[in-house]
Amino acid sequence: MIIKSLSSLPKTVWLIGFISLLNDSASEMIYPLLPFYIVSVLGAGPKILGLIEGIAEATASLFKLLSGIIVDRTKKSKIFIIIGYAVPSIGRPILSIITSWHAALFIRFFDRLGKGLRTSPRDAILALSVPENKRGITFGLHRSLDNLGAFVGPIVATILLSYHFSLKDIFLFAIIPGFIAIILTLQIKEPEKIITTHHVKTSWRLSSLPSNFKQYLFSYALLSLGNSSDLFILLRAKEIGIAEQYIPLLWAFLSLIISVLSTPLSGLSDRIGRKTLLISSWLIYGLFNLLLAQHFVHVSLLIFSFILYGVYKGMSEGIEKALVADLVDKNHFGTAFGWFNLIGGLFLLPASFIFGWLYQTYNYSYAFLFSSCCCLMASCYAWINFHRTKLS
Repeated sequence: MIIKSLSSLPKTVWLIGFISLLNDSASEMIYPLLPFYIVSVLGAGPKILGLIEGIAEATASLFKLLSGIIVDRTKKSKIFIIIGYAVPSIGRPILSIITSWHAALFIRFFDRLGKGLRTSPRDAILALSVPENKRGITFGLHRSLDNLGAFVGPIVATILLSYHFSLKDIFLFAIIPGFIAIILTLQIKEPEKIITTHHVKTSWRLSSLPSNFKQYLFSYALLSLGNSSDLFILLRAKEIGIAEQYIPLLWAFLSLIISVLSTPLSGLSDRIGRKTLLISSWLIYGLFNLLLAQHFVHVSLLIFSFILYGVYKGMSEGIEKALVADLVDKNHFGTAFGWFNLIGGLFLLPASFIFGWLYQTYNYSYAFLFSSCCCLMASCYAWINFHRTKLS
């Protein structure tokens, strides 16, 4: 069933997926090593780490909305995708020559700026390229290929580290897959224009979108408030006892789980509905945070926790985006994905700052318990809203 569904997906879906695979392999060579580079080499603490991640993600998220709005009005997505993959590919190698966390913030911002420019236009193209009953597997496939790149990147970084390459050498090595991804973006074709018998007026305002979509965004905002930077998870792993050279390997293991699960679980939502799977994934994320908050966590329990995190990611990411397309009409895909992506990124600033403050001022237990509570509140609110609107 899954193989048949995958074989029927258009070329554009696969091309965008492979571009994401290459880009993420470049990005994830660097990302698992970044917290130690910022903290150990550049001399910053957890609060600065949270500030860097929060500002970069939140500021770049504004461009997710802006690019989505422009896509709806111009029906042109390709240029944003090309620029969105080019900007971080140029910026990543500069990490090898910086000497302060201020410069790291600047580079990290441009990396996320590229993501902001490409994400909503890319999501709109994916949603427009397939019928409604294939949105789950489409976004699931994209997340699978994206996370496959996130698996390859840390593996390559681990191999390079084992041969005594420096962190700066790895930052430079990331140029190669990033450059290939840029070349492939030139092959993307715009989806067919939406055919209407009259002029359709689009609005960027959230108030112009359906009520059930806004309620869904509110529950997603609650979840995002507890969804701080993954760098803190890596920091916690090191504290529990994972050696620094094995952190990229642990991150690769997580990405492999997500890659394997995303397509079948998101595809399952096309057949049985998205509500139960989505809320279950959010509750699993809450359990993951609850486990990492405990003092008795050891390496084997940490690995089990990472498996839970992988199940959450694999189950939620494709379904969350498929649900966006389910709740709005095609003429507002760009704007709706813009608002969705904006909320996720914008709330990362307070989420990362609060998490970093709790982590450093009190301890990790308070930080992870806060995230767990946010997951529970988001799940409860989403369940009530879905039940009221009878959304499957």
